[in-house]
Amino acid sequence: MNDRYDHRRLGRELDLFDTDPLMGAGLPYWLPDGAIVRHVLEEYIREAEREAGYRHVYSPVLGKRELYEISGHWDHYSDDMFPPMELGAEQVVLRPSLCPHHALIYRSRSHSYRELPLRMAELGGMYRSELSGVLGGLTRVRAIHLNDAHVFCTLDQAVDEARAALKLIARAYADLGIKAVRHRLSLPCGGGGRGKYVADPELWRRAIALLREVLDGSGIPYEAVEGEAAFYGPKIDVQIADPAGREATLSTVQIDFHQPERFDLHYIGPDGAKHRPVMVHRSVIGSVERAVAHLIEQHGGAFPVWLAPVQLLILPVAQAQRGPAEKLLHRARRMGVRAELAGPEHGSLGARVRAARLVPYQAVIGEREAEADGGPAAVRLRDGRRPGAVPGAELVARIAARSAARAPELWDAP
Repeated sequence: MNDRYDHRRLGRELDLFDTDPLMGAGLPYWLPDGAIVRHVLEEYIREAEREAGYRHVYSPVLGKRELYEISGHWDHYSDDMFPPMELGAEQVVLRPSLCPHHALIYRSRSHSYRELPLRMAELGGMYRSELSGVLGGLTRVRAIHLNDAHVFCTLDQAVDEARAALKLIARAYADLGIKAVRHRLSLPCGGGGRGKYVADPELWRRAIALLREVLDGSGIPYEAVEGEAAFYGPKIDVQIADPAGREATLSTVQIDFHQPERFDLHYIGPDGAKHRPVMVHRSVIGSVERAVAHLIEQHGGAFPVWLAPVQLLILPVAQAQRGPAEKLLHRARRMGVRAELAGPEHGSLGARVRAARLVPYQAVIGEREAEADGGPAAVRLRDGRRPGAVPGAELVARIAARSAARAPELWDAP
């Protein structure tokens, strides 16, 4: 990959994230600007999920070993899990997945068919014991924050729920400017559950048939690939590519009959009897770490306005203009615009402009602007355009509106 687009280099250069040997490999920490990008992304996905009828939960990152024995992770996935920790007479482990916890939350209450589909979402932490040789920046880490959700539904609802999840993924990609390079139907080796997969051929057959129905009904071209399924079922993987053309999975949709069986989940049907729900797993942006890495590389650090850590940089030419500059700063922050001030103590105006080349908007306040009515500023855009002097209130309102609309354009077309 061209080093210019490498998210590891850009992440450090732009003070977004870093690592420290004392924290450990694959355990990045987020610096303030990176934390802003992550926070905005997380709030975006929570809002999109709420609009789609999901309700959010929190669950612990630890679980008893027995929990993962029931789910099947211990038998089929333990090589990727951290070793158990002794806690009195019990063994607890860092979770490698959120689905067993969500199954327990569902099981903790009685449910009627009238409540279904029940859509449960969480942006939660999980841990995987990745080998040191495969770790890299934010794309392969040991501490993962996953945008995960599970829909508990009837068999008749499963296809519609999975199809709705694909639509939610497509909407998020459009808002984020992410392009899916292909959709993959990930199957077990040989088309059936054996070896590293749970052994229940009938459940595999049913799940594969439903996912094919989802994809065919959505009109999405896809490629079936053996050996890429989860241990408990097939999945739809939405593939992205970095600037060098290397593919990775960002988003997934799965239809699961296995875990409802293992956890003995049920709902009360219209006949008053117990029925087994289907569990639809879906992740819209996958891990926050991988999503941010892809966005850094795709945009070269020049994030869209709504994701930019600093949306507006205010530049007083001299100390004499600091007062008007601070008034504009406070106005912007009151309007929810992420604004900073870089005064002459940070160097010449030219040096400050160059240092802020990735900030979408720069507002220069010189002697002429400071003396004019309306608190104008000479506006410079990241793309090189200079719209000229704009009243402070108008500039802030324009930035806030473009951010709220997630508009790709910085300014009206000339």
